[in-house]
Amino acid sequence: MTDERTLLFVGAHPDDESFGPGATLAHYARQGVRVYVACATKGEAGTIDPQFFMSGLVTTGDVRWGEMKCAAKALGLSGIFHLGYRDSGMAGTADNKHPDALYNAPVEEVAGRIVQIIRQIKPQVILTHDPHGDYGHPDHIATHKATVAAFYAAGEMKAYPEAGTPFRPSKLYYNVFPRRFLKFAVRFLPLIGQNPKKFGRNKDIDLTALVSEVMPINAVIKLDQPAIRAKNTASACHQSQLTGGPPRRGIFSFFQKLFGRRDTFTLAFPSADGKRETDLFQGIS
Repeated sequence: MTDERTLLFVGAHPDDESFGPGATLAHYARQGVRVYVACATKGEAGTIDPQFFMSGLVTTGDVRWGEMKCAAKALGLSGIFHLGYRDSGMAGTADNKHPDALYNAPVEEVAGRIVQIIRQIKPQVILTHDPHGDYGHPDHIATHKATVAAFYAAGEMKAYPEAGTPFRPSKLYYNVFPRRFLKFAVRFLPLIGQNPKKFGRNKDIDLTALVSEVMPINAVIKLDQPAIRAKNTASACHQSQLTGGPPRRGIFSFFQKLFGRRDTFTLAFPSADGKRETDLFQGIS
């Protein structure tokens, strides 16, 4: 019998699928679930070294989208979509002002593009960034808002009639980091010479500000070694984001050994019943 289950992750940039819920995506793909990723931008504002501009790859977006295709294969995805926007960069940067930046796109416009994908692939389960944008990135926040709007609009007859036949997804989750992970990181990073207030390749992430942003954990997906290996392989595809800055690969590898055997999610819809789920398709007939 063919597995009719379908899962969609909506992220802001190439690498969000791998550095985020990649192991969960691989976990379900290995079960036969059709797993898709919709990516709002091609990560054009990311910083990469000249060595990555190979033949035919002339822009940062070209490089990073090529890396995403590599990651998609490693995770076993059924397909990837680009929503058609440009990376907005971190808050307060010049990239915010680009006319094609996701930051400047109306939520209802972005939601309409996501609705079209939902109606095309018919996912029962949708994952996206949390309301805080994971680490406050404007594109993560914009993607969150648009995905939430699309989740509710996709099943409405009068909403976006040009986007196809209405389809109502069953469940909406936010990918969240356990706060114990962040608390540990804030204490650990200074020991290896890293400033938790200036984390990341461009030193533009303040981990200390995230510790107090508590999100409930309603689902915990335990990950086996094949899923973790797939995530690691997919993450390695994003070479342009793993070099030239803080030793992210080493840090993430260390943290993953401590915390990376499970992914955690907030159930946004329907309301959580107080029990932690162990399957994102739990309760879907």
